[in-house]
Amino acid sequence: MKAKLKKSEFEEIYRLLGSVSPLDYDCGTLCGAACCTKGDDPEMGIYLLPGEEKLFERDEDWFVWSTERAEDYDFPDSWKGAVHFIRCKTPPVCPREKRPIQCRSFPLLPHISEDGELSLVYNDFEPPYSCPLIEEELPLNDDFYEATLEAWRRLISDPLIYDLVRMDSKNREDSVKELAELLGEDIG
Repeated sequence: MKAKLKKSEFEEIYRLLGSVSPLDYDCGTLCGAACCTKGDDPEMGIYLLPGEEKLFERDEDWFVWSTERAEDYDFPDSWKGAVHFIRCKTPPVCPREKRPIQCRSFPLLPHISEDGELSLVYNDFEPPYSCPLIEEELPLNDDFYEATLEAWRRLISDPLIYDLVRMDSKNREDSVKELAELLGEDIG
């Protein structure tokens, strides 16, 4: 799988997202850093976006590195070959400056609408922990939102990342439609 974005572009995105935070304080103080401590799932980790692996040496002592085949998981059809996963070995004490993009943009997810517009939505997956940012929909810092939106604008310029965001967005839209049908509601 050949990523379009260069290492220097990922480094710039890391800098952009490293200068902002969802709240004016460490949100981990609200929940005991639940997203970093793996909840009840010792195998919990995060996959790197295509090309993001260029930022890691693979011999870091704070995480376990694994490589899987994209075809064996629920990734877009355009994803072929290696997908890299990391699992923190020292939660919640992980080097903040090395957090992957999906950790840096949490609790927001990129969403591409049917008409092609990029926006951000609250994370909608069921994590094995409780996150007050999601559950209480706490207001996030504007600079965090804007930086995260800009980061994802840059990221989806890579067709592989675009395909992932669009696939996840379509799945999200389909779930909303299915729920509306079950509830007998017309969503337009």
